[in-house]
Amino acid sequence: MSHASSPLVPPNVLAPASELAEHYDGWLCDVWGVIHNGAAAFEDAVAALCRYRAGGGYVILVTNAPRPCRAVYLQLERLGVPRNAFDSVVTSGDVTQALVRKRPTVPLFHLGPPRDNLMLEGLPNPIVVSSEAKLCLLTGPLNDSTGTVEDYEGHLSAMLERGVEVVCANPDLVVRSGDRLVICAGSIAQRYSEMGGRVTMAGKPHAPIYEAAMEKLSELTGRNIAKNRVLVIGDGLPTDIGGAALNGFDAYFITGGIHEAEIGDLSSPGGVGRLAADVEKLFKGIRLAGICDRLRWT
Repeated sequence: MSHASSPLVPPNVLAPASELAEHYDGWLCDVWGVIHNGAAAFEDAVAALCRYRAGGGYVILVTNAPRPCRAVYLQLERLGVPRNAFDSVVTSGDVTQALVRKRPTVPLFHLGPPRDNLMLEGLPNPIVVSSEAKLCLLTGPLNDSTGTVEDYEGHLSAMLERGVEVVCANPDLVVRSGDRLVICAGSIAQRYSEMGGRVTMAGKPHAPIYEAAMEKLSELTGRNIAKNRVLVIGDGLPTDIGGAALNGFDAYFITGGIHEAEIGDLSSPGGVGRLAADVEKLFKGIRLAGICDRLRWT
């Protein structure tokens, strides 16, 4: 890859990925909302990833999925994301398991849907019912087709009384599933924190998941890559763009994901520039490399 300096946000133009590719040795790319919508892969995004890798770039998919990476590999295959579109996957689930393993004797309770029981495999902790737990592994709502954070108030109050600490495997507040927005574990964890509960977040925008991704990138390239040679791509302002700002990476904001309705049409004169200014006000010191409606090569 070329070693040109980092680009600036074009003032009135949606910047496709081809305009950014030469400036970076690696992409840390979000998954849900950027590469697929939970129902099918986005063909333009897949093509862009493949083109970038064909030109010598490395792609690490960095996702707040609350499950081990092997489950995400299978999901990507089912949704039509080819294996040559990325080099590796780092999940919030992987990072969460590493954090829990540091406390092997603490009784653990899992709060989340049955599909996330994979997160318990290989953990040394005693797995107990909620009333006996000192640590809660939170992976998501029990039913992500319906429900609100308020549905968990009683459960959270009981946990708070017992001093249970929560380790949240998915800091995302919401995710777009098809044409709906559904709550994620982050919304429940946020409420528990507001109530006074102790919460540890493993995924984006927090440092551990980026550290794991950079370690993976170093393994793949055989060298240490400077942060200014790595681009974070995502559709979530609090998680992806905020994570880039907090951890010293350039950011590429995809507007067609969870914020699509509130951002609206950017085709009016100056629309992209105004959005860029808003993002830069929201995240002081953010290095915004580009904005696009979706991940696409041209």
